Amino acid sequence: MHATAHVSPDEIRKGFSRAMSDMYREEVPLYGALMELVAETNTRVLDTEPLLAQQLQRTGEIRRLDMERHGAIRLGTAAELATISRLFAVMGMQPVGYYDLTPAGVPVHSTAFRAVHEQALQTSPFRVFTSLLRLELIENPELRAFAETALAKRSIFTPGALALIEQAEKDGGLNAVNADEFVRQALETFRWHPSATVTGAQYRQLSDQHRLIADVVAFKGPHINHLTPRTLDIDQVQAAMPGKGITPKAVIEGPPRRHCPILLRQTSFKALDEPIAFTDAQGSHSARFGEIEQRGVALTPKGRALYDSLLNAARDELGAFPNEGNAARYTQLMEHHFQAFPDNHAQMREQGLAYYRYFATEQGLAARGSAGQPRSLDALVAAGHIDAEPLVYEDFLPVSAAGIFQSNLGDVAQSHYAANANKAEFEQALGRRTVDELTLYGETQQRSVDECTQALLG
Repeated sequence: MHATAHVSPDEIRKGFSRAMSDMYREEVPLYGALMELVAETNTRVLDTEPLLAQQLQRTGEIRRLDMERHGAIRLGTAAELATISRLFAVMGMQPVGYYDLTPAGVPVHSTAFRAVHEQALQTSPFRVFTSLLRLELIENPELRAFAETALAKRSIFTPGALALIEQAEKDGGLNAVNADEFVRQALETFRWHPSATVTGAQYRQLSDQHRLIADVVAFKGPHINHLTPRTLDIDQVQAAMPGKGITPKAVIEGPPRRHCPILLRQTSFKALDEPIAFTDAQGSHSARFGEIEQRGVALTPKGRALYDSLLNAARDELGAFPNEGNAARYTQLMEHHFQAFPDNHAQMREQGLAYYRYFATEQGLAARGSAGQPRSLDALVAAGHIDAEPLVYEDFLPVSAAGIFQSNLGDVAQSHYAANANKAEFEQALGRRTVDELTLYGETQQRSVDECTQALLG
């Protein structure tokens, strides 16, 4: 390779994801135990469910399963968000979706930086849920001014990272030496710092307003607060966590257990209480935790509307935030209401509730050009000339994200904010528009249809 040849952004992302995982394993030993548990569970599922194993082979997901991660960070200013967008762009990651978490009592709005094409996702499905603190929601004007001043003083990116971002933008990429250095420099933004930038009293003031506000404002950088591996059976992991010395949250976020998983299910262990040096005293802070996810099929606008209505019905009937005291009741309600959502891929596809990727079969290729070969997509699927495989959901769910946040911040941290979506303000801070995730799924599905049409019908 020529010394000046550019490294693929997908390869830079893959290297960064691996480096981030290694760093987090050193910082949070329980993350290593979690990784081992997920690997054991995935091996057991693949051994006992050959049809699922075949599906993952067909879609290529089997190759990305053990490297699948998502992380989460919380930023304090528009400038930080704009720069992190440029940093992620070096790794081929774009801001997908807009999430308003204020209805669940969390004063942030968010996006997810990730790759957007199915081939890039197969190389590295690393994604980062990135939240921006809503300083305007701090009711006390003096505290709000203090938070703004504290955030204005910090720089969360190293000079080396900023220089390499500029170089990548100017040259259209980075060579191998600079790509390696970029990973090292970018990693510093996400590193844990056991010292705060505020006094103990200032930390308590921020925390009393909302513990997430203290987590963002009181430190020199937005430490990664969790890294999440993907499991094929989250219920098995949830049940096995206590045996590994890990205490899981009471409720798995997202849809109930199903034969055909949809969207995203998540669970976590409680945030660690870690020693912190304030500027005037010793103390502690809890923010970093472990999380596991199980990903299902992406839903169409019609499917998502049905999902949201059933979720809201179950939560309305529960009448409270899901917690340890009502976990069993909440699970019953979710299972009851979600009986209205078809648990069969053929029905979901026929009713237009979910997205699928289409693959020409050997039978279909053998029949290419024959007089009796069906012409329509549905007829080709019915004849066995095309396989329809579920298109994995790559994004997040605002109610689930808020539930994970709240379980780790503690119920006492819950605040009440009016629903306060402001996508335009978020995109202004970001410096660009967010990408519509449903459009991406539709494009991936259509590309697979076009490939099958070309292969089978010319």
